[in-house]
Amino acid sequence: MSAAHAFLQRLGERFSDEPTWVTARRQAGAARFEALGFPTKRDEAWKYTDVRRIAEGEFALTYDAELSASRFEALSMPLDAYRLVFVDGVFSTALSDVEALPEGISIEPLTTAMRTNHEAIGGAIGRLAGVDFSPFTALNVALSEEGAVVRIGQGVVVDKPIYVVFASRANEAPRMSHPRVLVMAGARSQSTVIEHYAGETGAANFTNVVSEVMLERGAIVDHYKLQEASSEDLHVASIHVEQARDSRFTSFNLNLGGALVRTDLVTDLNAQGAEANYNGLFFVQGRQHVDNHTLVNHNAPQTFSNENYKGILNDRARGVFNGKVIVKRDSQQIEAYQNNANLLLSDRAEIDTKPELEIYADDVKCSHGTTTGQLDEEAVFALRTRGIDEQMARGLLTLAFAGEVMDQVRLPAIAERVERAVAGKLPERFNLADLVEVSDALQEA
Repeated sequence: MSAAHAFLQRLGERFSDEPTWVTARRQAGAARFEALGFPTKRDEAWKYTDVRRIAEGEFALTYDAELSASRFEALSMPLDAYRLVFVDGVFSTALSDVEALPEGISIEPLTTAMRTNHEAIGGAIGRLAGVDFSPFTALNVALSEEGAVVRIGQGVVVDKPIYVVFASRANEAPRMSHPRVLVMAGARSQSTVIEHYAGETGAANFTNVVSEVMLERGAIVDHYKLQEASSEDLHVASIHVEQARDSRFTSFNLNLGGALVRTDLVTDLNAQGAEANYNGLFFVQGRQHVDNHTLVNHNAPQTFSNENYKGILNDRARGVFNGKVIVKRDSQQIEAYQNNANLLLSDRAEIDTKPELEIYADDVKCSHGTTTGQLDEEAVFALRTRGIDEQMARGLLTLAFAGEVMDQVRLPAIAERVERAVAGKLPERFNLADLVEVSDALQEA
């Protein structure tokens, strides 16, 4: 029996009472996944990432899940936000807070949205990320049952962030979940959406999420994906974005946890004036493996994209960055910039990086580049001459390396969370407050 077939057999009677059109969609996903099977390192898009830990894992679907308020507080961020919470993929009413929503905003779990407005939601789900994108999106279509649906009306400016939390528990047996996130931003609306994946210590679950973000004309969306899974969790994500005229999408893809992590981020710039900004940071240690694949399709003239990804790797960790920009024929007068920089804190850490440009138009401004190196020993020495010990100096330089990405983060709670995680993973466990104090003093000097 193939690993793919074994996964699909676990459906059992779980979805037997669904509408026939949903069943048909699941069957299409199952058939596609059965045909493709799990990717192997022979597949070009997966040549550096081995998913056998997922394919050979024994994961169960979760029927119900509970998490105490205190345990949730330890995993989540203290944000004044509209909040949806899922525990091992199951919606938690007790931990969520979407009361008193302003007019023109809808934030619901997928099951509720499908029940109350399935005509609109059913047509949007899967339009950008269908069964053919990858085996994991096909698997998501086959097995997904819950997720978050965010709809923002025309001209609505959301007054505070929309915070979607996926908490992974340390269960006796590993679990799997296949959530979907759908964001529909109306014309000239403005919003901030946060996807936060956080795991308890010892959690060894598999999360396979698909997110679709649709921006109408002039819409502005800031999208944060903060991944803080436990060191044993397995995480695969696909984020697909569609942009209309004069819309602006800003992505912050921040990876700090997980044993095996893969994120695909795809944006289609479909009309003049559309703008996409990608900001990425991953900090990994031990034997963690993080793989980022990005793709920007300039499908129309006078569109803009800018991408800046940074990786910090310690111990025997491995990172992958594959960023691709495609400028379609007749997409003239576009601008596309891409940069990937990596910092290796250990001689045993590895990074595989491949920025790519495919250009089929002649009036464009495009550039790409990548660098990989270790800390500048002269800079370390310069800091030590100011009375800073060596470990503190290395910590300061490491945080400074991440700073170019973190300076773009507009939410202090997220910036502090990432900075504390980076400082906490450095040797000798630095005190963040001390580092910031020293850094400020150096800037004033």
